[in-house]
Amino acid sequence: MKDWHLPDDDIRRYAALGLAPPVLWSADAHLAACAACRERLTAAAPPDLVGDGWARLDAELDAPLPGPVERLLVRVGVPDHTARLLAATPTLRRSWLAAVVLTLALTALLANLAHPAVFLVVAPLLPLTGVALSFGPRVDPTFEIALVAPMHTFRLVLLRCAAVLATTTALSGLASLAMPDLGLAALGWFLPSLALTVTSLALSPRFGPVTAAALVGAGWLALVAATFGAGGGRPAVFVPAGQLLLALTTAAAAAVLARHHRAFETPRRIR
Repeated sequence: MKDWHLPDDDIRRYAALGLAPPVLWSADAHLAACAACRERLTAAAPPDLVGDGWARLDAELDAPLPGPVERLLVRVGVPDHTARLLAATPTLRRSWLAAVVLTLALTALLANLAHPAVFLVVAPLLPLTGVALSFGPRVDPTFEIALVAPMHTFRLVLLRCAAVLATTTALSGLASLAMPDLGLAALGWFLPSLALTVTSLALSPRFGPVTAAALVGAGWLALVAATFGAGGGRPAVFVPAGQLLLALTTAAAAAVLARHHRAFETPRRIR
């Protein structure tokens, strides 16, 4: 029994992928322990089958291991190729998220010590910065791959921006709990976040994502400075009328974005 080996017929059928259980299971177990039968199998296997096997093995070994973000996205139903492109977003990395958390913590502390408007002004700039750094040849290591990915560039941009906006919104919402004295007014940053993000996206095909975000951010700070004190100790953009104006701005920017979405499919416009 010790010298038993696979019959020649079983070797040939195994090489041709024609061996069925339970003989297949017995052959697998024997081949794992018998070098002589493995040599006979190599000789009996067609050369193209061996080459295909090595190619599959190389591809499996070279495939990058999915990170925690990618695994989480796949678990909630995101297709694996989309999850990989989303997980590669620079602003979803731990270093960026840690910077956002630290910025929000320091801003909330300063708002409690100085003026609540500090937090309301700074929080909308975080998703704006994240969007600017989530797509483009200078900031995205997978930019060239994204351009040839089997999806429209506009859809990828929207997916990444939605991921960044959702993440910063959740973190800002938690930071808002540090200012209970403001009540619901502590959520006054939400509409500005939407308005700034969508406006920046609408301007990206013309100016590029980084320049568009810089222009929108500068405009936001100028608007806050110009209306400071006009809203009862707060910038007028945080009173109901100002919030309504921001909602209308978001709707108008979204309409422009939808109208010119094809511009995102031209790489030189994004560059």
